[in-house]
Amino acid sequence: MADDSPADRQHILLVTGLSGAGKTTALQVLEDLGWEAIDNFPIRLVGRLIGPPNPEATRHPLAIGFDSRTRGFVPEEIIGKVKDLSRRPDLVVTTLFLDCNSGELERRYNETRRRHPMAADRPVRTGIQAERELLEPLRRWADAVIDTSNFSSNDLQQAIRGQFADTAPREMAIIVSSFGFARGTPPLADLVFDMRFLDNPHWVDGLREQTGLDAAVGDHIERDASFAPVFAQIRDLVLTLIPRYEAQGKSYVNIAFGCTGGRHRSVYAAQRFAQALREAGFSPTVIHRNLGSRAADEIEGPQ
Repeated sequence: MADDSPADRQHILLVTGLSGAGKTTALQVLEDLGWEAIDNFPIRLVGRLIGPPNPEATRHPLAIGFDSRTRGFVPEEIIGKVKDLSRRPDLVVTTLFLDCNSGELERRYNETRRRHPMAADRPVRTGIQAERELLEPLRRWADAVIDTSNFSSNDLQQAIRGQFADTAPREMAIIVSSFGFARGTPPLADLVFDMRFLDNPHWVDGLREQTGLDAAVGDHIERDASFAPVFAQIRDLVLTLIPRYEAQGKSYVNIAFGCTGGRHRSVYAAQRFAQALREAGFSPTVIHRNLGSRAADEIEGPQ
């Protein structure tokens, strides 16, 4: 039997509202927060999507977007279906309605030159009015209403984070990676630290074929007088930034260390940094992008 406490029940958030009011943006923010998000899903099939009560199943929060374009959209039937779901002891079901005044919606549609889904060949304002009348029962019945009339995209993102961040199912993922600048900068890195100021082990006899995972290479890097103070500054900076990233709703942060070939200095720095994060209570994932690349004098440049 499912526990009656909200923490042990699956959260289902139904996101609807007027076309152009920000549903897609809201779902993207919820996905960043760790919710599983599905857009334009027929609500009549939501029971099959969720499945029967299962105390052994992992209970990920689920955000489902739908509006007047969704197949089988009948507000009264949707309300009845949601009432049935709300009676289940294993679920917490919430409906969020995104509203916006008609003038602002018309401006948005005219600005983007999109066709309103209910306007057909008629003026945009006609489609907006028809959709507003259709959705009025859902607006009256929704648990929460956010009016985006005076919101920028960033304002809406902040509003969604503020209202639903507490239900985020997981901590922000932290990825620590190493790479070689000669083989291309990683496109998805949030923070990049260039370790090429350190003495290059590639040009030291006996270290060239080794990597930053080998103790001899690590000892060589540690003996560089610049390593310790710079590493400490990087560690303190990132440990200051991580809570700020979490507060902004980031689902992951990628911290990349680069050197010339991606085999020695960057690998050692990434390993040491991951250990520093573990000591601070985090659980980073470590990726060495170019660790398997061959040692090449042409890539490493002059001594």
